[in-house]
Amino acid sequence: MILTLKALKAELLLLLAAVIWGFAFVAQRVGMEHVGPFTYNGVRFMLGALSLLPLLLLNRRSAILRVDHWRSILSGGLLAGLLLFAGASLQQIGIVYTTAGKAGFITGLYVVIVPLIGLLWGHRTPWSTWAGAVLAVIGLYLLTLADDPTLAYGDGLVLLGALFWANHVLVIGWLSGRHDEPVLLACLQFIICAVLSLVVAIVTEPISLDGLRAAGLPILYGGLLSVGVAYTLQVVAQRDTPPAHAAIILSLETVFAALGGGWLLHETLSGRGIVGCVLMFAGMLLSQLSIGKAQPQIPVEPVMKTDDEV
Repeated sequence: MILTLKALKAELLLLLAAVIWGFAFVAQRVGMEHVGPFTYNGVRFMLGALSLLPLLLLNRRSAILRVDHWRSILSGGLLAGLLLFAGASLQQIGIVYTTAGKAGFITGLYVVIVPLIGLLWGHRTPWSTWAGAVLAVIGLYLLTLADDPTLAYGDGLVLLGALFWANHVLVIGWLSGRHDEPVLLACLQFIICAVLSLVVAIVTEPISLDGLRAAGLPILYGGLLSVGVAYTLQVVAQRDTPPAHAAIILSLETVFAALGGGWLLHETLSGRGIVGCVLMFAGMLLSQLSIGKAQPQIPVEPVMKTDDEV
């Protein structure tokens, strides 16, 4: 297949989004040195929602939606926001106890988990998905369990968060087939996630201006770049890129998370851990080979990214 200029541009935009999301894991770890996980998530998702307001203002159609449409999209935004809150919270707490690189690879397992959970939705799962899942599980074992048979606390939380990310992708795919206002839907779910995170932060975490100021750069990166800019890049790029190609390119965020952790945080992996990362990444790519050939009853391709992915 000949790659057109438009398709090449789209895939480069997706690659840029993957780079932003990969390095966001570094920002999340640095931010945790100054503020609590719920404070960090609350502020960055609120910034992400605010960053989408210009797009909503440009698209005046969102302001004249019918009342019944508003009810539908609000309920969809609430459901997506709850899943986003669960996935982001587990990832953010877990990343305190693990490395940015490991968190990136474990979160990236949602690429494999999505089609497997899709079986419950009546989706067809090709052989490549099963083979990719096996490779990913072996890789996960080498990365997290080979030296200690007990799953580390942080790794376990991030893995549980990946399950919520996978369900979030499925729900977003379903909602995108019912609504033609993806930016409005994204903004609503960001607001839900931000409000829930801030409520929990006020109850359970100390919040100070000094802490927020010290974590300012990581919060700005996580909110404006990871949530706002990268999401917009994905929305624009997926208009001209097949879902299978998009999923493969976006899964590169795991590689950039590992690179960012090693470069900026001086994190290291054992030889066995590196082999595990390679197997996990190979499994993610293999799981996408035939995804475009499956004919799901409900769209499963992601229309937005969560912060493991955030």
